[in-house]
Amino acid sequence: MLHILRHSPHLDGRFASCLRVLAGEDGVLLTEEAVYALLRDSATAAQLSLLPAAVQFYVLEADVLARGLPLDDLPVRVEVIDYQGMVAICAKFPKVVSW
Repeated sequence: MLHILRHSPHLDGRFASCLRVLAGEDGVLLTEEAVYALLRDSATAAQLSLLPAAVQFYVLEADVLARGLPLDDLPVRVEVIDYQGMVAICAKFPKVVSW
């Protein structure tokens, strides 16, 4: 299943709820304000680092750049994708849920 997060991880419980239900080969796509979860040395980045290696992480490059975050500061396990990549991963997973 692909989980698409678009809201800031600091505003409500969606981010934490999503992390609790992740399983096996799930994927997580961070868009819009959710990219702030990847800030270096943040509690949310630490939470992401503790998840199983089988969980795949993606982030939209345009959203990272729009918020002034440096691409070279992102965790190694996060794949930076463009809009075509977003379409491809949405098609790759059998189910998609947006948080």
